[in-house]
Amino acid sequence: MLDLKDYFDPVSIDEPEFLNMTSNAGFPHNISIHTENDRINPGERFKVVLIGVPDGRNSPNPGSDKAPDAIRQQLYNLAKIPGKIKIADLGNMKQGMAFNDTIAGLTDILVFFMRENIFPVIIGGSSALITAIDRSMSVLKKKYTMISVDPRIDFTSETGAFSSSSYLNDITRAHNRTMEHFINIGYQTYLNDQQVLNRFARNNSELVRIGDVRQAIYLTEPLFRDSEAALFDISSVRQSDAPGTAIPSPNGFYGEEICLLARYAGISDRLKVFGLFDVNPEFDVRGQTTGLAAQILWFFLEGFSQKQYETPALSDTNSGRFIKYHVRVKDLEEDLIFVKSNYTERWWIELTDINSGKVYIACSHEDYLKANKNELPDRWVKAVERIKS
Repeated sequence: MLDLKDYFDPVSIDEPEFLNMTSNAGFPHNISIHTENDRINPGERFKVVLIGVPDGRNSPNPGSDKAPDAIRQQLYNLAKIPGKIKIADLGNMKQGMAFNDTIAGLTDILVFFMRENIFPVIIGGSSALITAIDRSMSVLKKKYTMISVDPRIDFTSETGAFSSSSYLNDITRAHNRTMEHFINIGYQTYLNDQQVLNRFARNNSELVRIGDVRQAIYLTEPLFRDSEAALFDISSVRQSDAPGTAIPSPNGFYGEEICLLARYAGISDRLKVFGLFDVNPEFDVRGQTTGLAAQILWFFLEGFSQKQYETPALSDTNSGRFIKYHVRVKDLEEDLIFVKSNYTERWWIELTDINSGKVYIACSHEDYLKANKNELPDRWVKAVERIKS
């Protein structure tokens, strides 16, 4: 059992600051809050726990250690989540003497809650904290897909201590690597080393440039549906919408776009952990960035409350929930098999892996239409390459 007092400082914001909604319509009425006078038992059957991690070390963004409470203050002023999910705010994790101590503590926390089937939401802090997510998956021996909403691929050719700009070095070079697949949403070409982009493309990673996301943002939903860890860097948002970060950019997502992406993450039934990183209140303007960060969390939680657990493997049971489509594509020996949910209208591609049998890759209706035009969907191509490698 996790003893909260060993790992967390209770929520300490003054109640008048966030309880401005006196009815049951306010967000604080949605959750249990771990305060000095109201302790939470981590063994309770919460669906989601909010974990503030006020540590901005190993990054050019040291002021991000002030983000959890600043975001929390804005979050508590929002409306109640409409769905019925039991949420606990555990407060802020105690900072370790060294950054590696914080990573070790956060790893312990994530392992505990994921073993208990309780969903952890990390409110950072520096994106260097993402290393703890990978280490927790390694402890649990879980192969996973990471999806990162970030204008940069945080990998460098240099060696040294991991940081917010190179945490992927530590993850991809780990001896017992558990990250099977990496997806980036919203990278900006002029902010990335082309050699790094080429390296990840060769490894069958899925990298979606911000311009392509903009043209059809709904096509990112299947990418979130196939991921276990979703990580949002606030610097993926344009400076005019989110100035409060150490390395802002004039280009990036609009506020409403990043919130929609967070909702896609929330409704993913495979996702195991969510994190929001690199908000720096010291650079903020009138709480604009912390306000947007709070709304990102709100949209994630709202999506989580609407989650529909679907197993396309049931398409073989004639249950009526799924329907299969066989599509003949020129030069392929076998048909492409698509599975559609009659309930949510979501789509998957069925593949066969000689080691694990049938595999279902989330896709879109557009992928099905593309196959009907004798074109191979990119998701199918990437998935087949990963299975072969």
